[in-house]
Amino acid sequence: MTSEAVVSTSPAISSGPPAERDYHFVRSFVAGGVAGCCAKSTIAPLDRIKILLQAQNPHYKHLGVFATLKAVPKKEGFLGLYKGNGAMMVRIFPYGAIQFMAFEKYNKLLGKQFGISEHIHRLIAGSMAGLTAVIFTYPLDVIRARLAFQVTGEHRYTGIANAFQTIYLEEGGVSGFYRGLIPTLIGMAPYAGVSFFTFGTLKSLGLKHFPERLGKPSSDNPDVQVLKVHVNLLCGGVAGAIAQTISYPLDVARRRMQLGTVLPDSEKCSSLRKTLKYVYTEFGIKKGLYRGLSLNYIRCIPSQAVAFTTYEFMKQILHLN
Repeated sequence: MTSEAVVSTSPAISSGPPAERDYHFVRSFVAGGVAGCCAKSTIAPLDRIKILLQAQNPHYKHLGVFATLKAVPKKEGFLGLYKGNGAMMVRIFPYGAIQFMAFEKYNKLLGKQFGISEHIHRLIAGSMAGLTAVIFTYPLDVIRARLAFQVTGEHRYTGIANAFQTIYLEEGGVSGFYRGLIPTLIGMAPYAGVSFFTFGTLKSLGLKHFPERLGKPSSDNPDVQVLKVHVNLLCGGVAGAIAQTISYPLDVARRRMQLGTVLPDSEKCSSLRKTLKYVYTEFGIKKGLYRGLSLNYIRCIPSQAVAFTTYEFMKQILHLN
């Protein structure tokens, strides 16, 4: 949730010939990837600010969200707001694609074969989809965090390839790319689960009780009702805000562990428990565990709104309904 997390309540994959199911799989992959890229590009500058504040970058740690947003272009130029976004796009396309496809698979499995209630299997399927996407794309998230943390004039990495090489050679090989994975997984489970659950519940309730006011026929299948654009935006924003509030301290711990040796106090952030304890003891709750949360609220609303709207649009364009 990416996270960072992108969610939806897409229908179960239709049962048909193998070729048809495979084609649906590919279309779902593309729709999820495009939705993720559009959402992340929209909030890339705010994402950079969040990383700088979460990890207490020495150049900006004395500033607030909006002051940092003004200071970065002055010190690093306008493109400084998009530092690390190239690595993010490399990561977010497969992340969004895997998450959407995994959710459809898990949602169908839990709903059909285990027969549990719709709301519970939506919550579980969302959590499992988020975990699956994280595991497959985590090294790219580490690279993106390292590049975004750099400040002009103090570059340790010259680009994505150099960051991969440096981390591999200097931080224990493959294990260096998975620093902070555990807190990420622990944080992603409630984040993705709550996001899928909240959006799916709001969507189903809206279409059930107010189909004329909140819904409209899908352009690719008139028999299927979809949310109107402004309702999609609202539901996505609410889902993102609730999920972020629950999982934010774990996101702070994840970023610090990802940055590793880039931070002067990295030895105090070697595990999830130690990182949370250190941040709480050193900086407290408001300025430590929840530092940058106001920015996250500003991020998650447009991010989730764009993600939901784009995915719903792509589903209609690619005939996924």
